Parts: sequence; structure tokens; C-alpha cells
Amino acid sequence: MRTLLKIKKQAIVALLLVFTVAVSTTDVFAAKKKTQTIDPTYKTFQGKVLDKETQQPLIFAAISVEGSNIATVTNTEGRFSIKIPTENLGSNLKISFIGYENFSIPIKELKEGKENLLQLVIISVKLTEINIFPNDPRILIDKVIENKNKNYSSEPLLMTAFYRETIKKRWSYIGLSEAVVQIYKQGYSNYKQDQIKLFKGRKSTNVEKMDTLLFKLQGGPYSTLMLDVMKDPYMILSDDILDSYDYSYVNITRVDGRLNYVIEFKQRPHVTTPLFYGRFYIDVDNFAITSLSFNLNTENKEEASSMFIKRKPMGVTVYPTAANYLVNYSEKDGKWHYSYSRGEVVFKVNWKKRLFSNTFSTMVEMAVTDWKPADSAPFKASDRLKMNVVMSETVDGFADGDFWGEYNTIEPEQSIESAIKKIKKSLDKAK
Repeated sequence: MRTLLKIKKQAIVALLLVFTVAVSTTDVFAAKKKTQTIDPTYKTFQGKVLDKETQQPLIFAAISVEGSNIATVTNTEGRFSIKIPTENLGSNLKISFIGYENFSIPIKELKEGKENLLQLVIISVKLTEINIFPNDPRILIDKVIENKNKNYSSEPLLMTAFYRETIKKRWSYIGLSEAVVQIYKQGYSNYKQDQIKLFKGRKSTNVEKMDTLLFKLQGGPYSTLMLDVMKDPYMILSDDILDSYDYSYVNITRVDGRLNYVIEFKQRPHVTTPLFYGRFYIDVDNFAITSLSFNLNTENKEEASSMFIKRKPMGVTVYPTAANYLVNYSEKDGKWHYSYSRGEVVFKVNWKKRLFSNTFSTMVEMAVTDWKPADSAPFKASDRLKMNVVMSETVDGFADGDFWGEYNTIEPEQSIESAIKKIKKSLDKAK
């Protein structure tokens, strides 16, 4: 029981979507006109990553510049945009996706200002390629923990990352915050808290569609960092929770050209506290987790709700119907690093005296776009964001199109682009 209470306490923080739900009737756009000089020392390329056979978009594919730490990911439409310094234009652009052969193309062959279509080929893996295939998949999980200090960097890193959070009512966006942040990523051999410093940000909220409910997303970028299970193992990989799951083999695949075991896990039937189910992708050669996708068991509505809702008005019932998460790692020089994480939670909201309910969904994601060894001390307390930061109350309103300068972002979905255009139009009228 004490173990499960501990997990629940950790989940309240580490599940990344803790909401304050409060009555609200007014909202304003905070806007500051910013000027940004176009930097000629980089070029921007757009593209779309597809399955070569089916022509379906590949979501969250990793995009990187070979020989550098510059990276981004595709969005939910398979699209990407990447800004590349001129000194790297002679390199190749590499695209990798779970279950597909790596694709590499000289950057000089990409067309600037046009959508470059890049197609990946699905792979098949023969079991004869695997030298070690333990009978019990739990052995692989133990190997992951045993090899943690060898596989993941013990030295601190200074990362640049792009962060986005959204709130939707059904299919309409009603809240959007984006930021470029710096991360002081502590080494994986210690349990010191990672730190985040806001570099620049922008936000918007459209309260007209919110039915007088104001959702505040608490935790911000720290929420996405807490999905790094190799740094914060409490949800899935802590010693006192491992036995609460059943494990099974699913498949063998390739991740970034490397063979990976695919291990499925789910909470055992006798465990009643909401835990998780999902899949580990584990490198065959060094037993490092390269990717993890997982979901919260939301069958127990009351307990699942208590993990997310911090405060709500009287007469309102709010509970999650789905909670999905993803975290990816990248490898360089034999060490694995946190590179991307995403979480999405869907909520059902019922008013006591209303006939119909509403569905709200929230999403946070963060992609590391560059990193280097940290050659300085952690951020000063006055510079770093607080753990319970609410980004919509921290960043300014939308600014001009060159706001992000040379910094890489995740290409927005078309629906977000439409929301941004509408917001900019409203701001122009207000001037």
C-alpha cells in the first residue's frame, strides 16, 4: 500500500498535466511588438516524411543534421521545419523512425522555400539476427536498470529545446503557449532536479469558447522533462513498482538503424491503483531504452481524476478518459540523451445542471534542438522557472513572424496555424 501511495504522489507531479480549473469570465490578449533581425547565417528547410509504400505521414520522426546536435521532430501531419547554420549546409539530413530504415539526404539537395517529400522504407527483422533472446522479458528491464550509468550520460548537459502546450475544446484550439527554453540537464547518475530557464515565449488564449471554464496547465516544461523515465523512474522503473507490472515480448524492430526488443507492459490484475500500460523499445546490444510509449489506466475515474485536477468549481465533474505519453532518446558517442517527449490527456467535463458534456484535450511536447556539455554551474534561482510554473501566465502574447529567429521549433499543425493567423488578425485590429 505504501508503494502505491508513493506512486500516486509521484504521478501527481510526473504525469505532467496538473490542472487548475476555475470559473472565469474575462480574458485579454497581452501583446508586445517585438522586432527581430533576420540572421543570414542559417537557412530554413521544410518537408514531409512519408511511408514510401502507403504514403501515410510518419508522426514524431526524428530529424537531425549529421555531425551536429541540431535536431527536431515531425508533427502529427508528418511535417517538419528545420533551421540549419550555413557551416552545416555541406552535411546530410538524417531521418529516423521506429521500424523504418534510416534515410539520409545531402542538405544541398533540399529545396529551400518548398516542401521536400522524404520517403522511408519499412524494415523486416529476422530473429536469426538476435544473439540474445531471454525467456523472461523482465530480465531485459533489469538489464536496462543495471546498465543505466553506462548507457546514459553522467555529466550535465546544457540543452536548447522547443516547448509547446495546447488546450482544445473538441477540435478547436482555445489555448496555446510556445517557448524556447534552456535546460540544465543533470547527469543520469544523480537525482538532482533538472533546471529550466525561459529564453523566449509567446501565448494566446481564446476564452470565448471555454464555457466560462479556464484551464490552467501547471508545471509547463518541467512536466515534459519528468517523462524522462531514466532520470525520474518513479512511474514505471522504480524498484518498488516493477513487480506491479506484467511484461511480454511483442516484436523485434529497428530504431535509428539499431535492433531493438519491443516489450509490452501492463499493470497486474490485482493492482487497483491506476498505473500504466505501454511498450519499451530496448537496444539489443547495450540494453538502453531508446523509446517508450505508454498510457494511464483511466478505468477508475475517481482515482484517475485525483491525479490531474487540483481545483474545480462546485457542480462540475471532470475526469480523464485518455492519457497518452511518449519519450524518445538519441545516441551519440555511446551515450543516450533525452531528445523528445509528449503527453496528451483528454477530459470529460460535466456541469450538474447541463444536459450535454464537453470534451477538452490538453497536449504538451518538448523537443531538444541542440545540446552541448555544460561548462558552467546550474542556473541561478532568479533565472530558472519554478516547478509549478503556468506558462500562459509567464510568456507574452504573439509577436511578429520572425520572433523565433534562428531557433528550431516543431512545425505547427494546420489547425494551429489557422488559430495563430486568427489571433494575429485580432491583435492587428486592436492596435
